[in-house]
Order: sequence, then structure tokens, then C-alpha cells
Amino acid sequence: MSPTPQMHLCAFLFSTGHHVASWRHPDVPLQNGTDFQYWKDLAQLCERGKLDALFLYDGAALPAMDLEPMSRMDRVTFFDPMTLLPALAVVTDRIGLVSTSSTTYDQPYYVARRYLSLDHLSGGRAAWNMVTGVNTAEALNFGAPLMAHADRYARAREFAEVVRGLWDSWSDDAFVMQKDTGRFFDPAGVQMLDHQGAHFSVRSPMCVPRSPQGQPVMVQAGGSEAGRELAAETADMIYSVQDDLEEAKAFYADVKGRMATYGRHPDSLKIMPGVYTIVGSTVQEAEDKYGALNELVDGGVAMSLLSWCMGGHDLSGYDPDGPVPQDLTTNAGTTHLKQMASIARARNLTLRQLGTHVAAGGYGHWSVRGTPTQVADQLEERFTGKAADGFNLMPATYPGGLVDIIDGVIPELQRRGLFRTEYTGRTLRDHLGLAVPKRQVRA
Repeated sequence: MSPTPQMHLCAFLFSTGHHVASWRHPDVPLQNGTDFQYWKDLAQLCERGKLDALFLYDGAALPAMDLEPMSRMDRVTFFDPMTLLPALAVVTDRIGLVSTSSTTYDQPYYVARRYLSLDHLSGGRAAWNMVTGVNTAEALNFGAPLMAHADRYARAREFAEVVRGLWDSWSDDAFVMQKDTGRFFDPAGVQMLDHQGAHFSVRSPMCVPRSPQGQPVMVQAGGSEAGRELAAETADMIYSVQDDLEEAKAFYADVKGRMATYGRHPDSLKIMPGVYTIVGSTVQEAEDKYGALNELVDGGVAMSLLSWCMGGHDLSGYDPDGPVPQDLTTNAGTTHLKQMASIARARNLTLRQLGTHVAAGGYGHWSVRGTPTQVADQLEERFTGKAADGFNLMPATYPGGLVDIIDGVIPELQRRGLFRTEYTGRTLRDHLGLAVPKRQVRA
């Protein structure tokens, strides 16, 4: 009898929680994103729950340029994750460490070096979440307009190719370090990339040895046509946004179905949508938590967030109690824009109601609330129904919402045989059940 397949779980750690008013909740500690003890406690809590990884957001600008609504949110300051994650690597032993870096505003050599360095510091637990950048405010911080969507993805594809080539600079046995002969490394174990492309010219080799897990894990976040194709070609994990079950199943089948073109097995890519969670010991307690948080939402903040989710469109010219426009286009985040239109259409929401939904429910991600058993039921349904290989957990508040997951939902999943009770490997690839990639030797 074959063992029960097990889901993968990561925690998306974001400010004081994924509810926009989490920082105002009386049980949430006030902090501005720079308290290392806060992040250390969360990371160790995630590891206590045997989660595959923790996931950190990064961006090079505020989410919006209007400072009045932004002044009512706490998600405006955060560490550069590539300074925070090495520190968290020291105070954890097994949990994977995932962070975001942009292919639009960075260079392949720097990204390859940072994540490979983190991989060594952590003993093979690093992952790079590759994004193209969708925020116009970010572009302004780099002195240029936001690059066209197709151009961003063309650059991203080449960027990923270069990074992976750099990660294969050295063979596993290149560093012989022989004191008697005076030979530190074997020249035959190093190869030049000599990449010449439309966007990058990179000679190599990388100045960090090959990864303890072959290569750091590659994560991709993007649900557009170009994003799906890039994930099928390059990613080990995809962070996705689906609210509806049937949409999630269709996305799962579509991305997995593209992989054969690139000679890849569907199991070599883990599809892990975000899921916004509120857990209570009873149904009423979960609803009370939800209601208490929603009472703290500022209307201006809700509409500002909705504007961001709809590609940065100025919504002030629309009737807030009228229908959500369905014909908007954007050069920014197309996935969220389509998701917003779909949710409004399916639920017959006004613009104001959609803003409230976004503020209260994790930016259009799938939202679940209830008892640990009810939350586990819903996760199991999507997992066994081929809608996900696992989930990026997005608790409404920290640390309480995460504690509810670790001490309530995780034990329930463990009782069902759907999630590990102990780590069985040491690297993130071990946790995810991913093979160690073979080094590509260039002719």
C-alpha cells in the first residue's frame, strides 16, 4: 500500500499579519518591521510546526504613492530579506528560507551570488522567488518607466537562464584543497558561462561553490500567460493566487500540462497558492475574530489597496457603490487585476464591497476561516482534488494567527497523514521532494 501523499506548507511572513488592520488589533505587538526578535520568534514558530519554508516579501517602493492611506498601514518598512534571512538561518536548523528578488531591477550575477551564499550559510535551505516587478513606484526609484509586461518576462527568462548557468560554475568536487600539492581547486572543475544575450552579457564563473542542494530552489510568482510559461520552464515552486476551486484546478492542470514541452515531470514543480486564514476554537470564535478585525479597517485604506490590486488604476472617478469595471487593462500586475474582476463578477460586488473584501481577505487570495478541523478539511479538498501541491499560509495576524495554524491545523493534518510529523531531510529540496539538479556541463 503506497503512503498517503503529503502536502507542502510554507508561511508567508508579512508585517504583523495579512489583514490590513492587523497592526491595530490589541493582541498584536506594535513594531515597525525592524525588530529582529519578532522575526526570530516567528521563524522558530514555523520550524516548530515542521513547515517546509518561510517566505518573505520584498519590494523597492511603498505599495502606493498616496501617503495619506499608506500612513494608516504598517506594511511600509521591512528589512532587505537578504540581510534578514542569513540572520534567521543562524537561529533555525531545518526550515527553508525563501525571499523575493526582482529580475527587472537587479543583475543576474548579484542575485545568483546572494542566494548561493545564503544556501551555504543555511546548509541548503535557500530559495529565490523570481518576480518581474509590477509597481510603478518601484520603477520611479530606478529612474525609468515601468517596463512593458512582455519585455519584463523576456528579461526574466534570460535572467533565470544566466542565474542557473552561474550556479553551475563549479563541479561538486572542484575544490580539492591539497596542502601537499599546493592545489586549491581543480581547473577542470570550473566552467565559464560566457553568456551573450539580448539583455545580459555575463562571463562568470560564480565566486561561490556549488550549492549543498545542487541549486537553490527557484520559485516563480505570476499567473499571466507569460508567467505560467516561465514557471513551467524554470520553476521548482509557483506561488499562485486563486480564490475559486475550479479556477485553481484549471490553473494547476494548465501549468503542469506545459512542462512536458521542457522535458520536465509534473512532480518537479510544486504549485502552492496563497491561502488567507482565520482559525478559532469554534466557528463563532473564528467569525468574531474576522468581525473584530474588519471593524478596524479604514475605508480609504481599503480603496487604496483595491487600486493597487487593480493595476494601480485611479478608481476615484467610479461610483463606489456601482459595479466594478470589467474592461480595465494594465502594464502592472495582470493576475491581480483579472482576479479582482472575476471575484466582483462572481459575487456581484460593488466597488466599495470589493475594496472591503480585499482589505479583509488577503488581497483576493483564497480565504478560509473556521475551526482547525474545518480549515484542514478545505486544505485537504484542494490538495486531493489536484488544485494544489500545498499552500503558502497567510494568517490574518501574527503571532496569534500563526500559533492557531501551528497548534491547531497542523496537528489535524498530521492526524490525517497529510503532513509530516518530523523533518526527514535537511535541505529545502528534501522537504519539497525535489531531485538534486544535475550540473549542466557546457561544451
